[in-house]
Amino acid sequence: MKAYGIIGYPLTHSFSKKYFTEKFLREGITDCVYEIYSISSIHEIKDIIAQTPQLRGLNITIPYKQSVFQLLNSTENIPDGLNACNCIRFIDGKMVGYNTDITGFERSLLPLLQHYHTKALILGDGGDAKAVKFVLKKLNIAYKVVSRKINSSALAYKDLDEELLKEHLLIINTTPLGTFPNTNECPDLSYQFLTSRHFLFDLVYNPAETLFLKKGAAQGAVVKNGYEMLEIQAEESWRIWNGD
Repeated sequence: MKAYGIIGYPLTHSFSKKYFTEKFLREGITDCVYEIYSISSIHEIKDIIAQTPQLRGLNITIPYKQSVFQLLNSTENIPDGLNACNCIRFIDGKMVGYNTDITGFERSLLPLLQHYHTKALILGDGGDAKAVKFVLKKLNIAYKVVSRKINSSALAYKDLDEELLKEHLLIINTTPLGTFPNTNECPDLSYQFLTSRHFLFDLVYNPAETLFLKKGAAQGAVVKNGYEMLEIQAEESWRIWNGD
């Protein structure tokens, strides 16, 4: 039996577990299982590997996308400067890192992107933001990072005045704000300054419409959640694990 799984903390629910379990049933794949590994330290991954010799691949989620880098045997499949890994393939006992978030985000973003979406605000500066930055650079979209942490290279939420919001028509939430069960939370923006030319992309997928997206939609903005991005990156992970 081939084993796959996801590591993170906390993992009270998992899109990946549900997605792959349903995929195996739908496609008649009977020799594979997908498990959840909620670990309090990235170093516990060594115990998982030792106890699961049939392990073929892992997905990595919050908060380990950056800290897992120190344990990888190979990062050559991750683009230079992108110090975040959300997918591991085990090859001859070695941990080979990949980042499928960049594929998922780009393919999900592009269909709704307009020619006037030339400047973006990235809300949050964690592991998920790394993939977003990489894709925006690739697409030649200038961006500013907004963070609650004091950082000379990032804007604070209090800096987001009417001028900045009307200049940056693409706004991407990479924070967990609004995730179930905390559905009454959202990034601290002056939503009244948003317009129909704005595009709000939320990496959160549960609930399907976060408060961030609801407030944007109320102003006429185009909105999209992270579900399709997750589907795309999950299939990309499967392709990698199977050596396609």
